[in-house]
Amino acid sequence: MNIEFNKVGLLDCPIVSATSPEADKDAEVARSGALALWSCSKSKKNKEAMRKAGAIPLLAKLLKSPNENMLIPVVGTLQECASEPSYRLAIRTEGMIEDLVKNLKSQSDELQMHCASAIFKCAEEKETRDLVRQYGGLDPLVSLLQKTENKELLAAATGAIWKCAISPENVTRFQELRAIEQLVGLLNDQPEEVLVNVVGGLGELAKDPPNRMLVRKAGGIPPLVNLLTGTNQALLVNVTRAVGQCAEEQDNMVIIDKLDGVRLLWSLLKNQNPDVQASAAWAICPCIENAKDAGEMVRSFVGGLELIVSLLKSDHREVLASVCAAIANIAKDEENLAVITDHGVVPMLARLTNTVDDKLRRHLAEAIARCCNWGNNRTAFGREGAVAPLVKYLKSQDENVHRSTARALYQLSKNPENCITMHEAGVVQPLMKMVGSQDEDLQEASAGCIGNIRRLALANEKARYS
Repeated sequence: MNIEFNKVGLLDCPIVSATSPEADKDAEVARSGALALWSCSKSKKNKEAMRKAGAIPLLAKLLKSPNENMLIPVVGTLQECASEPSYRLAIRTEGMIEDLVKNLKSQSDELQMHCASAIFKCAEEKETRDLVRQYGGLDPLVSLLQKTENKELLAAATGAIWKCAISPENVTRFQELRAIEQLVGLLNDQPEEVLVNVVGGLGELAKDPPNRMLVRKAGGIPPLVNLLTGTNQALLVNVTRAVGQCAEEQDNMVIIDKLDGVRLLWSLLKNQNPDVQASAAWAICPCIENAKDAGEMVRSFVGGLELIVSLLKSDHREVLASVCAAIANIAKDEENLAVITDHGVVPMLARLTNTVDDKLRRHLAEAIARCCNWGNNRTAFGREGAVAPLVKYLKSQDENVHRSTARALYQLSKNPENCITMHEAGVVQPLMKMVGSQDEDLQEASAGCIGNIRRLALANEKARYS
């Protein structure tokens, strides 16, 4: 700790533009200190020691230096330390984002690279993404995409663009700068560390509907689909996400289907990485929604339905939520619903109903609602104990959970025994409140469920007195 403290102390020198032997000596000492800290900053323990020793305000001061040789180790240290949330917060609150943005316009590729890399890491937080935009940082980041020969710089710049694109306000500026076309141009012949970021950026940008068309017009769909055959896990997570976003548009879906993209996505459900599995399952959802003959397409994947049902055994919540969402889409086709029923989808969905995770609850309830439309599935869900746990979902704060749960309860309430179970679980009172919702789907499903319970009660009453 003392060694670190001594190194940090070396940073404390005045920032002056005038040169003198004494000032030059001070600057060189500070630079040596920054270089030493940079070499130490790869260790998490050292980062914490540096922070406690007061390195952050001193680094912030040195970041104002006009001396490029000083700036490189300072920014190098910052970008190493930016992997830690405490440093990211400090970089923002100490006003360093403005200086990082300013130095993106430096003549030094190395300095630009470290600045872009620091922004890449810091832009995990919305406040930082906003500051990058406010200080005019999006334009120089896009300009750096021209430096295709410098792969380290390209990886840093594309990473910063990816993270900054998480904020919709930044997406607007990226559109104006034609960032999509430039990113699509980088989908070929680039190292994986660049591709991961390029595809990540396209995935974020494609969340805005007009950008999906731009990706297609720029010729981005074929290279994206081609990347689904890779093995880099981070790249697969990002490319499945990007393809899924693009598949939200029907014209894109035509191309994805022609290129066998859905089959490739489905094959990624076999990947051992749960993040890849989940991302692939989420991507499959819009593919099914927007394919011309989705039912037939899904049936054409040999063993595909059995595979997706088997993923309901996963211990990974995101996998479960995404697979439930996919099953809800698959179950729209009666023939496919019959097949997944044969593969045991009902007891497997029922087994998940005790979850307290709202994201999983929402998609699980939707899957249950859709799966009720075949054979004796409604009765089977009741027998498997799925009904009473669903009633608890109505206490959630998430209206999306309410909507899908009300749909599931409405479908389940078409079975008399389920009506009794949900009535005993106290379903009527929360559903009565939801009948007054502004959401028409929620209103309708809630009213339908209450109606079924009421009809059963009236029938029992009538039978008792007849």
